[in-house]
Amino acid sequence: MDMKILVVGGGGREHAIARALSCNSGVKLYTAMARHNPGIASLSEGVLLEKETNVRAVADFAKKSDVDFAIIGPEAPLEAGIADTLQEQGVPCVGPTRMAARLETDKAFCRTMMEKHGIAGCPHYRVFQDPGEACEYIDAYDGDLVVKPIGLTGGKGVKVMGEQVDSEGAKKYARTLHGGVVLEERLIGEEFTLQAFVDGNHLVPMPLVQDHKRAYEGDTGPNTGGMGTYSLEDHLLPFVTPSDYRDALEIMRNAVAAMIAEGQPYRGILYGQFMNTRDGPKVVEFNSRFGDPEAMNVLSLIRSDFAEVLCRIIDGTLSPAHVDFAKQATVCKYLVPQGYPDAPVAGASIEVGDYGDALLYYANVGEKDGKLTTLTSRTMAFVGLGDSLEEAETKAEKAAAAVKGGVWYRHDIGKTSLLDRRIAHMKGIR
Repeated sequence: MDMKILVVGGGGREHAIARALSCNSGVKLYTAMARHNPGIASLSEGVLLEKETNVRAVADFAKKSDVDFAIIGPEAPLEAGIADTLQEQGVPCVGPTRMAARLETDKAFCRTMMEKHGIAGCPHYRVFQDPGEACEYIDAYDGDLVVKPIGLTGGKGVKVMGEQVDSEGAKKYARTLHGGVVLEERLIGEEFTLQAFVDGNHLVPMPLVQDHKRAYEGDTGPNTGGMGTYSLEDHLLPFVTPSDYRDALEIMRNAVAAMIAEGQPYRGILYGQFMNTRDGPKVVEFNSRFGDPEAMNVLSLIRSDFAEVLCRIIDGTLSPAHVDFAKQATVCKYLVPQGYPDAPVAGASIEVGDYGDALLYYANVGEKDGKLTTLTSRTMAFVGLGDSLEEAETKAEKAAAAVKGGVWYRHDIGKTSLLDRRIAHMKGIR
């Protein structure tokens, strides 16, 4: 069956979405993205270069291209109401409405919703509209807190006491957050990501993934958008017990049920970022779309007809029988510009070498005189697949090492030595 699908977004996550859809026969892709992504463009019948938050222009492009439906990659256009606008134009959308996307875009809504509906895994929190009152709470609190803006932060707007800032630094940061402040207890443990397809009622999980936010080897340095990720061949993680997994999945299901009760059914991709603590999984945050890099891990593994999965999300007929992932491990390594994340150097040339049977996903690249160049965000990622973590890491490392130019990456992502440290850390907590 021929099908026209609009992909909104132009990063590594969207390249993974586009590639997965292009593997389905009869699919024609159209793309709306703020900046040209050569990997996505090469898979597309038509491209609109436009800010993804210009929802009217994107909707006009969707109608002009006569697409059957759209899938939304980034969070910003969801906050801008792109799903609502497309649906008003008669274009179904894999992505929540603006009100349902508040699970990600409004951290105060997310926490109060969890508390109201008695959803497990909610850390102790307080919401402040007045930064001064937030500072008073920081002074009075016995322990470390996490300071979050209420709105979107691009994955970089959270400050953790005892890790990134002291109490004075926390207060200084809180004073800059005039749109509201959420203060939460600092969670200690190991983070993991559980993503799921959601059709409003039914939730089908994807393989567990672990992200690495810290810039430098050994999980040191400033936080980033994510330097790389890995998943294992059994789709689980060794520091997440079967009961931990069941608890996390139940939290996700209860969040979907709560959104129905709120009158805002959730359709699209639901991303649960969990901290596995001494007391089990706690919700660090929900995201209303695929993670980046996590999308590259799971979509590199999907064996189902991805277009059919998305159609069933729209129709409300999704079940586990429709979703299948290869039983392989994945390792994703992100290449980033020199100086990233604090002072990224744009304009440096990049030459991609022989990357074997790893998968290449372009993220944020420019072109000059027919050659690729760095921009100021993450550049490209390689995903290695294998029957073991070691095999997947070897493929990803070989591919990343073959790139020449003004980029660098973390060599340790996907190494068993790093995973062993995570396992030992979790054992020490429990």
